[in-house]
Amino acid sequence: MNPSVQGPTDSLSSVEQYGYKQELKRSLSFWDLVVYGLIFMVPIAPMGIYGQVVQTAHGMVVFAYFIGLVGMIFTAYSYARMSEAFPISGSAYAYVQRGWNPYIGFLAGWMILLDYILIPSLLYLVSASWLAELVPGIPTWLWIVVFVAINTIINILGIQLTSRANWIILVFELVTFILFCVMAFAYVAGGHGHTTFTAAPIYQAHAFSWSMVGAATSIAVLSFLGFDGISTLAEETRGGRRTVGRATVTALIVIAVLFMVLTYLAACAYPDFMHFPDPDVAFYFVAERVGGTWLKVLCLAATVIAWGIANALAAQAAISRLLFSMGRDRALPGFLAKVHPRFQTPYTSTLLVAVVSVIVSVASSIGTLSSLVNFGALTTFLLLNLTVVIYHFIKRRSGRWFTHLVMPLLGFAVLLYVWLNFDRLTLRLGVAWAIIGVIVLAIRTRGFRRAPQPMQLEQ
Repeated sequence: MNPSVQGPTDSLSSVEQYGYKQELKRSLSFWDLVVYGLIFMVPIAPMGIYGQVVQTAHGMVVFAYFIGLVGMIFTAYSYARMSEAFPISGSAYAYVQRGWNPYIGFLAGWMILLDYILIPSLLYLVSASWLAELVPGIPTWLWIVVFVAINTIINILGIQLTSRANWIILVFELVTFILFCVMAFAYVAGGHGHTTFTAAPIYQAHAFSWSMVGAATSIAVLSFLGFDGISTLAEETRGGRRTVGRATVTALIVIAVLFMVLTYLAACAYPDFMHFPDPDVAFYFVAERVGGTWLKVLCLAATVIAWGIANALAAQAAISRLLFSMGRDRALPGFLAKVHPRFQTPYTSTLLVAVVSVIVSVASSIGTLSSLVNFGALTTFLLLNLTVVIYHFIKRRSGRWFTHLVMPLLGFAVLLYVWLNFDRLTLRLGVAWAIIGVIVLAIRTRGFRRAPQPMQLEQ
């Protein structure tokens, strides 16, 4: 029996077999991981980018989210297969590193850094911008500092506290989701404003084109980002090797259903999608139409809390674990692997993320951050899907054609199509980030003459 592929099911195998020391506290259950994933992806995430998605999709907003699910579900299964093989922190970085090649593994970690390290900044900036509009007297940068401080303290105090906070915020998000859906359903069913339930948000033959689908989905996938963050908590999870994989797939399916229900009702209630007073906050005009000012304010408050606290809290936890893992491997400076002696959390990497988040949030724009976050994530997902084929089907010769060959290649194909539909600026900036990663790798490996020590272990 190869321990890297099979192992005990009562708890995740000890990380000692991979050359590491178990330092993080194992306390998270399957449902804790599912909630973490839902919080990271945010059940009401489409509220924040609804205007951009529905306009780019020519009204077929549900179809855009469905295509996003198709691409992501195959990738989620790839995460599941690799998390079973290597139940350690590090997410795609660790999986590509050990399953395919140490150098490509570093680049996978480098590219996902673009996603993980920028997404907290994006979330803080979006939330602070909305609050600055609601309360003009308080500057955006001050809101950013407040959000960062709250999340940093919670993350350093422990993953269990993060988990408890996630449960509370998730309930609030779901209540907001239900209230909007009930009000929107009643509004459309009552025929207000000549609205009706229609297939237009799902498919319109006259407006359909694959280039449009690719462009819209490249925006919509931002709402799905986060399911992969579950794998960064592998060393803090109890319940067996399959726990992380099952939680990843479950969270993705649940969130996709919520996204499609939410956007379908919004599109039916406000069919004139090209004439929002302000597309950046389009959903709040939909909420005001179906429920009045109180529902608009509720949706605004829920989105701010979801993005600025809950989602950013989960994002900061994920990136700190990735930096911890890469620091432990000496792929990045070793101080990032320091663990707090009392709280058993990677506090130095958490503090670094806090500092970077403040700087990037204040100095960047929402549009640029959104595009770069998506580019980093999808590039890494492409590498991960190929890793499943290389590790399981080619190296291990599993013989499982559908699971280890067809599914990951389908995921690769869908995501590649979306990737190719990024705008030129995003592609240029993303490639520049990749080139910097190659330079860093060359320096860390002395001109590619040696690999970091943990990558030399044979599984």
